[in-house]
Amino acid sequence: MAALSQFFSHLYTLTIIFFTILLLELVILVRSLASNFNTSSASDPPPLSTAHFLDLVEENIPASRFSHNTTTGSRIEPTECAVCLSMVEEGEEIRNLKCNHMFHKVCLDTWLQQDWATCPLCRTVVVPEEIVMKYRQRRNHHHHHQDQYDGSDEELIFLLSAIHGNNLHRLL
Repeated sequence: MAALSQFFSHLYTLTIIFFTILLLELVILVRSLASNFNTSSASDPPPLSTAHFLDLVEENIPASRFSHNTTTGSRIEPTECAVCLSMVEEGEEIRNLKCNHMFHKVCLDTWLQQDWATCPLCRTVVVPEEIVMKYRQRRNHHHHHQDQYDGSDEELIFLLSAIHGNNLHRLL
């Protein structure tokens, strides 16, 4: 008889856990839908993907290959990329900014992807701010969704144990 009572007790606890998980999933879904509804409007331009952002950077600051020799035949002094602090070598892809600062293409692209629209050295604007703002929208939208509950078991066990006490740990 005690075994039957314990079985129904466990069954009751598992039923409560199931319905709690179901309720949590519904709350997460409703919050997600409400968040998407409130943050997007028909007048907002769509956020930029990373690939599209880098295409726009390429349009504004075309990359080229580094060469120690100029067209006049005089030799350029060794140059260091101020982002990675490595020497720029012959044939590497670079970006020359209007402020006359030069960087490895990959280094400057990484800098610009961190929401910086300026030269890493002198802070001259190198990409129009509206491009960076559109890209920032995508990053903020993506980051916002990462902050929500991701369905990890540890968080769920902690939440349910707080709701249902220590009986849950004995079941699991």
